[in-house]
Amino acid sequence: MDIANLIDHTALKPDTKKDDILKVLEEAKKYGFASVCINPVWVKLAAEELAGQGVEVCTVIGFPLGANTTETKVYETKDVIAKGATEVDMVINIGALKAGADDLVEKDIYEVVKAAKGKALVKVIIETCLLTDEEKIRACQLSVKAGADFVKTSTGFSTGGATSKDIALMRKTVGENVGVKASGGIRTREDAEKMVEAGASRIGASASVAIVLNDKESDPNNY
Repeated sequence: MDIANLIDHTALKPDTKKDDILKVLEEAKKYGFASVCINPVWVKLAAEELAGQGVEVCTVIGFPLGANTTETKVYETKDVIAKGATEVDMVINIGALKAGADDLVEKDIYEVVKAAKGKALVKVIIETCLLTDEEKIRACQLSVKAGADFVKTSTGFSTGGATSKDIALMRKTVGENVGVKASGGIRTREDAEKMVEAGASRIGASASVAIVLNDKESDPNNY
């Protein structure tokens, strides 16, 4: 399995420095990762460094809590696309989902999708560790209704990350025409392959180099 072209090479920690980002960008070019997933402040730099390299520039919206207003998420989306982002991973309004306010959740996603339409893929982070199976299903269904390109398990900053069980449930819910991204706690090639076998079409990881080299001694950044 050519796992590298399924990986969003991720650096989202708050203490990430420019040198760290430059290292991630060089690794992405070297190993042929699908994208780099970085905080918005680094998008312009990444777009410049990765121009013509075949690596997408992915960033995060409403991250990591999802509790921003829809208007803020829309502004963030337009801003990062203007700076060169080609994929955005947005966090849903988790509290609204758990309260049964499905219309609000769907509109939140839809407005981001509308802002990104034709310019960037939208991946919807549902934060599976905070949801029941019924809520995971509803979150996926609402994402599909709103026109999202992917559903994604986790921010990597909550109480848990991706599981193969959740990936299988998400894949079953969204069908074959919507992507499923597994993220959070994926540190080895074995971890990544389990997610792909369960239905993941993209992997989010900071241990990307260790995964492609199948080297458990490499230094994963615990994303």
